[in-house]
Amino acid sequence: MNTDIWIFSVSPWEIMIRGSLMYWFLFFIFRFILRRDVGSMEVGDILFIVIVADAAQNAMSANATNIADGMLLVGTLVFWNLLLDYLSFRFPLIRGVVVAPSIILYKDVILLWRNMRREFVTKDELLTKLREEGLQELTSVKEIRLESDGKISIVKLENTKDS
Repeated sequence: MNTDIWIFSVSPWEIMIRGSLMYWFLFFIFRFILRRDVGSMEVGDILFIVIVADAAQNAMSANATNIADGMLLVGTLVFWNLLLDYLSFRFPLIRGVVVAPSIILYKDVILLWRNMRREFVTKDELLTKLREEGLQELTSVKEIRLESDGKISIVKLENTKDS
């Protein structure tokens, strides 16, 4: 039986530092660039994530070639993810950095084109969401937002005929 799979081929500190740096680099990319939820991702978005994952793996692992290296790397990434979740739950200041604020796309009969362009949301996407909610036209809506999780939410007017 080959026991070399349990011996580190790269310094454990190097693995943890590489994993930490790549975690934070990727966190900022996904927090500030990618915003859509997984269900609304297109082929290009998924391809981007796969390529980033492969590039990140190469950058994180150095010359790692065994199970111990991989387990330490995954453990480091899980640590940062759990710590970030805990801190953002516990401290509003950190939550403000970690969780993207919702963005108003439509308010009081006005499409906010600037916000829509910045988030790459089309009018057709808003109308599709409207139909999914059983509404026929934008005039029956008070507000539409792109939420922090990437989903589009609709606030109906209270006296709407469509509901």
